[in-house]
Amino acid sequence: MGVDLKKYKNNKTTKQFAATQMNISIGSKKLSDKSKELFYRELGMLLKSGVDFKKALEILSHQAKSQLEKKIIIEIKEKVVVGKSICEAMIATNQFSPYEYYSVQIGEETRKLEEVLVELQKFFSRKIQMKRQIISVLTYPSIVLLVTISVLYFMLNKVVPMFSSVFRQFGGELPKSTQLIIKISNHSGLIFSVLFLLIIGTILFHFINRTKDWYRRIVSSLVMKIPYFGNLIKKIYISRFCQSMNLLTSSKTSLITSLSLTSKMIGFYPIEKSIDFIKEDITKGISFSDSLKKHVVYENKMVSMIEVAEQVNQLDIMFERLTEQYNDEINHQTKMIGVILEPLIIIFIGVIVGVIMISMYAPMFDLSKIIKN
Repeated sequence: MGVDLKKYKNNKTTKQFAATQMNISIGSKKLSDKSKELFYRELGMLLKSGVDFKKALEILSHQAKSQLEKKIIIEIKEKVVVGKSICEAMIATNQFSPYEYYSVQIGEETRKLEEVLVELQKFFSRKIQMKRQIISVLTYPSIVLLVTISVLYFMLNKVVPMFSSVFRQFGGELPKSTQLIIKISNHSGLIFSVLFLLIIGTILFHFINRTKDWYRRIVSSLVMKIPYFGNLIKKIYISRFCQSMNLLTSSKTSLITSLSLTSKMIGFYPIEKSIDFIKEDITKGISFSDSLKKHVVYENKMVSMIEVAEQVNQLDIMFERLTEQYNDEINHQTKMIGVILEPLIIIFIGVIVGVIMISMYAPMFDLSKIIKN
């Protein structure tokens, strides 16, 4: 049973959602990924156990850990009771992405709601796991980098001036490296102020332009060129792409509709942009795999496996296997980041501190030789 995306574009609920989305304030509270993962998991378990939808929502509302969760669940229940579909009730809350409520609508129409809820739970579970892995890997380098900056600031503002005063008393020409460190120390306040303002300005610039296509295109292009990290980030989004396509194609959703819904939640410009061209190619009669080959963001091995899956009409199974494969690769690469970063950071700190200390102590050795003579 296929689902046509055109009827979603013009229906009343979608128009209402678009209008209400414009009125949401920046500071409005949103359900966390953890809350959504828990909601989909428990709702799917209750429905599989034979509990009707209304009773299941009542149970979840009593188990809700926050007032926001409870309010949203009760709102969905009330709208379903008066005859609204689950999809329409989810849209009205302004808490769910198009990918989520369209997936639920597909589950309702294909009588596979329990399976869709399980897949949505898996999606958010993997998303949470990925975030935790990245945070755990970057926590140590971030702390060490912060400590390094603090130590560097202390040395330039306290230690170097002490040596500088000693050098002025004895006179004589100082090594060039020492002169450079002293100059940096004399202007350290200005340097750190400019650096701080630059970081703040970059963050503000990002938040102002993060939704604009030109900015997303430039940032994604730069990110993908970062050694090792660029490849990892690309694999994370390809994994999400495969997981989303697995959920939708396994629900017998048409390929065009699956691509359209996936594009709404992927959040990565190269993939989003490529989907627009892929849909155009498919409508012209070009195969899915041949269209994927035109875009460098998709790896050759992925395209080859999809090409085989197209021939045997098992795209959903292939997307599931690709998701598992990419998740394994991502897990391995994130672990390797920690292994590689730790010694690099130690070397980086050692070089910075070493250069400053050698530059400061070298003239002291020269002075001691002069005093002995």
